Amino acid sequence: MKKLFILILLLFGLVLPVFSEEVLHSETGLVTNLKYDDTKQEVTVKILTGDFKGSERIIDNMLTGNPAYDILLSKGDKVILHTEANTDVVATADDVDFFIADIKRDNQIWLYAGIFCALLLLIGRKKGLRSIISIIATLGLIFAVLVPMVLNGFCPIASAVLTGILSTVITIYLVGGLNSKSSSAIIGTSVSLIFAGLLSLIAIYFAHLTGFAGEENMFLYTVRPDLSFTGILSASMIIAALGALMDTAVSIASTINEIHETDNSLSVKELFKSGMNVGHDIIGTMSNTLILVYLGSSLPLVLLSNNIDLNKFFNLNQVATEILSALIGSIAILMCVPITAIVASVLIKRHKEKEGF
Repeated sequence: MKKLFILILLLFGLVLPVFSEEVLHSETGLVTNLKYDDTKQEVTVKILTGDFKGSERIIDNMLTGNPAYDILLSKGDKVILHTEANTDVVATADDVDFFIADIKRDNQIWLYAGIFCALLLLIGRKKGLRSIISIIATLGLIFAVLVPMVLNGFCPIASAVLTGILSTVITIYLVGGLNSKSSSAIIGTSVSLIFAGLLSLIAIYFAHLTGFAGEENMFLYTVRPDLSFTGILSASMIIAALGALMDTAVSIASTINEIHETDNSLSVKELFKSGMNVGHDIIGTMSNTLILVYLGSSLPLVLLSNNIDLNKFFNLNQVATEILSALIGSIAILMCVPITAIVASVLIKRHKEKEGF
C-alpha cells in the first residue's frame, strides 16, 4: 500500500504543471467518392464526428507531384479534417471550411500498441503491468510537464533534466521496488543525465549547432520564433539518452545486489570491481544500440553521403547534430557505469549491514 500511495502521489503531480494551450480543431471523415484532375483530387468526404456528423463536403486535395507533401487518397480511406471558420458567409450550416490534413492512421497505432501491451503482460506478468504504467507515466510527464514548460518559456534543458529525473524515479521504483538497488540506479541515471545535459551545451556552443536539423523545427519556428531552439536541441539529446541510461544503471545495480546476496562478505571495493566487470560488457552493446538508433533514424542522410563530398557531408548542420547526439548519449552511458557501480556498492553494502544480512 505504501508503494501504491507514493505512485499515486507521483502520478497526481503530473497534472499540476499543465498549462492550457489553444489547439487547432479537427474531425474525422470518410472518402466516399473521388474525381481526378491533373493537379488535384476532388474528394467527397462524409463527416464522421463533430457538429457536422453525417453531412458530406466536396474538398479539393491538391497534388504537387512531390510524395513528401501529396496525400494520395482512395475511396474508403478515413481522413483527418482540419476545420476553419469561414468568415465570408453568414452563419449557416456551411460556415465552417474543411481541409484534408492527413490520412487517419491511429487505428494501426492502437493495434500495435495492443500487441505490445499484450506481449508485455504475457511475458512480464506483474513486472509487465508495472512497465506499462511506467511508460504511461513517462509519456504523461513529457506531454504534461516537459512540453508545457518549454512552450511557456522555461529553460528547455532544465525542463528535460527535471522530466528525466521524475521519469527515472517513477519507472525504477515502480519496476524495481523501494530499495537500495533502485535508489542506486536512480542516482546513477540522474547524475549521468545532468552530465549529458552539460555535454550537449558544450557541443552545441563549440560546434555552432543551430537547432534547425529538421523540417519540423522550421514549422515550429514559424509558430513560435521566441523559443530557444538550441535549448530544445539539447533537451532532445537528454531525453533520447534517458532510456539507455536507465537500462544501464538498473543492470549494474541489480548485478551488484545479486552478487552481494550471494556472498555478503564482499567489501565495497570488491562489489565495485564486480559491477565494473559487468559494466564492461554492457558498455559495448548499449553504446552500439544508441548509435544504431540514431543511424537508423538518419538513414536517408547516410544514403545522401554517397553523392556529397565527405568533408562537406560531416560538417552539415543536420549530420553533425545527429552524430554529436549519438556520441553524447554514448559518453553518458560510459559515465553511468562507474557512477552507478560505486553508488550501488556503497548503498547496498550499508543497507544490508543495517538489516543484519
